[in-house]
Amino acid sequence: MTRLPRLALPLVAVLAVTAGCTATDEPAASDGGTSTASTAPTPSTTPEPPATEPDEPESDQPDSRPRDPKPHPISVETLIERRYNGRGLRVGQVLGEFGAYTRFAVTYRSEDLRISGIMNVPAGRGPFPVLVLNHGYIEPAIYVTEQGLAREQDWLARREYVVLHTDYRNHAGSDNDPNVDYELRLPYAVDVVNAVRAVKRSDLPYLDRDGVGLLGRSMGGNVTFNALVARPGLAADNWRQFYQPSEDRSDVNARMARTYGLPAESPEFWRAASPRRYLDRLEQPVLMHHGALDDSCPLAWSRATVRAMREQGQRVRLATYAGEGHTLYAQWPRSMMRTTAFFDQNLA
Repeated sequence: MTRLPRLALPLVAVLAVTAGCTATDEPAASDGGTSTASTAPTPSTTPEPPATEPDEPESDQPDSRPRDPKPHPISVETLIERRYNGRGLRVGQVLGEFGAYTRFAVTYRSEDLRISGIMNVPAGRGPFPVLVLNHGYIEPAIYVTEQGLAREQDWLARREYVVLHTDYRNHAGSDNDPNVDYELRLPYAVDVVNAVRAVKRSDLPYLDRDGVGLLGRSMGGNVTFNALVARPGLAADNWRQFYQPSEDRSDVNARMARTYGLPAESPEFWRAASPRRYLDRLEQPVLMHHGALDDSCPLAWSRATVRAMREQGQRVRLATYAGEGHTLYAQWPRSMMRTTAFFDQNLA
């Protein structure tokens, strides 16, 4: 079985209007809930807006930064300039009842694609703040809906957050995009932005559409809010660490080399795929978690990201965990108490 490399970064909690955050690979863990009766509200299907509905810009704030007249299509600047059309959040069958919450299958639209996922809805009337969870790398061929971030899904729903866990394109029941890898997986970020758009356009009464946060792990951090987790040259560093050494990646690596050039040959392309130059756009506070013994994603990446963010006057905190690796275990509850306190304070 071919295993693709991961684009890995630490766990990050982010308040979001449109997009994301970051962290570690998914441990094999149960959801931790017992199947009991639930008083969670029964979601109704949200009608999908007509195809003629105009797209929404990513941000209400214009970006005054001078722009190249025609940025490379595979770049952070193209993501910034893109118009996002997330819509049609549809709630389907019940997947499980866990006393404090009920889990539902969901889909929404991202560009012309249908994206699948799950949504944990707490018991009670709401409206509840919403957290969009974005998983780390799991080979798409074996990935199943709701896999990844299982501990976080349960923890946060029991603390009265609606949890929307997205699958991304090419995963589980989502539609396929054949160019995801070749495009440095930047299209996954489009799906995350559109997940938030779909929440904000939904008329489901138990969603607090003004209180949306994002939490991601490992690749999910790079995918969903890579502007918050990059250091100088992040895209090139990711390529060196996860793509270049892999024989399994030889076909994609060769295609990238032919089209883009390698980092030493085309530094401007790789810098354009890094979010470092756009950290001044952020408006949300950020909490990052990183295991001090992480041998998959260097702790230096998170520290450099924090330095770069603080240079731009951003509100960011990095929590490190002695003795922990890429996946937090013994200190995971401590990290989640910090995460919950962060969202409680900032989404209130």
